[in-house]
Amino acid sequence: MHLLILFDPNDPEELIKAKQLASDVNRVALSFGGTVTGEHGVGTGKKRYMVEERGAAYALMATIKRAVDPDNIMNPGKTVDIN
Repeated sequence: MHLLILFDPNDPEELIKAKQLASDVNRVALSFGGTVTGEHGVGTGKKRYMVEERGAAYALMATIKRAVDPDNIMNPGKTVDIN
């Protein structure tokens, strides 16, 4: 399912509601064993759900990232946080 939330980004109340709706939809998808990602990848907007979705695999990804990129210079903080 692809979700497009239409809202006025200049309206603080609408922005809060849109972010809450997006969070709710992602949590429902995860609760059914789904994913928050699509064919386009994670994206920075959905990165916060990766720990919940990937579980132990996320920890492994962070371990690999630390080994391969100890100075965190390759896309720092984009997909996997190593701190």
